This record gives sequence, structure tokens and C-alpha cells, in this order.
Amino acid sequence: MQTVIIVIHLMVVLALIGVVLIQRSEGGGLGIGGGGGGGGGFFSARGTANMLTRATAVLAGLFFLTSLSLTILAGWGRGPTTIFSAPASAPGAPAPGGTVLDQLQGAQPAPPAAPAAPQVPQSQ
Repeated sequence: MQTVIIVIHLMVVLALIGVVLIQRSEGGGLGIGGGGGGGGGFFSARGTANMLTRATAVLAGLFFLTSLSLTILAGWGRGPTTIFSAPASAPGAPAPGGTVLDQLQGAQPAPPAAPAAPQVPQSQ
């Protein structure tokens, strides 16, 4: 299921990129715009701009829908996790039923180690 949504998501992304690049910007850009000719026909400058604007809106909606679907599928079946309860197999893990916080509260501070004496240089 997740693979199908990823493929659909990638097709929507590529189509969205293409539609955005085709649109005419204020500076001309890569727009297919349209040449002369007046009127409000479908392939006039106004008709093409309306069609590309609608296509962009539809593709953006599909992009958000597939993104949310992938997010939900990625988190499906995961349980809540916390940093205060470590798994029993981890090194230094607390006893079953205890948490890291319980272990830290019961720990005694270790006395500081004596500093090492400096080494005297010796000639060879």
C-alpha cells in the first residue's frame, strides 16, 4: 500500500513541477502563454492561465493528501516511546519495572579520583 502511494506521490510531484514551470510569470519565464489573438477562448492567454491555475491547485491538493497518507502509514503500529524507560537488553539498563530516573535518584556519587603526578622528563 505504501509503495503505491509513494509512486502516486512521485507522479504528482513531477506533474506539479511541470505545471508550475509552464505557467507564465511576470517576466515571461518558461510560459507557453500564447501569442496574439483576442477573445476568451480556451487556448487564449486567459484560458490557459485559468486552466494551469486550476491544475496547480488540484495537484497541490493531491500532494498534501499523499503526504499526509504517507505520514500516517509510516507511524501506523508504532507505540509511544519515552526516553525514561530503557529496554532491558541495553547495557546499564535498570531492573525491570524501574526507569532511568529511578536509577539516577538511587545512584551514589563516586569520589573524585586523585590527580596523577606530573612525569619527569628523562634523557635517553
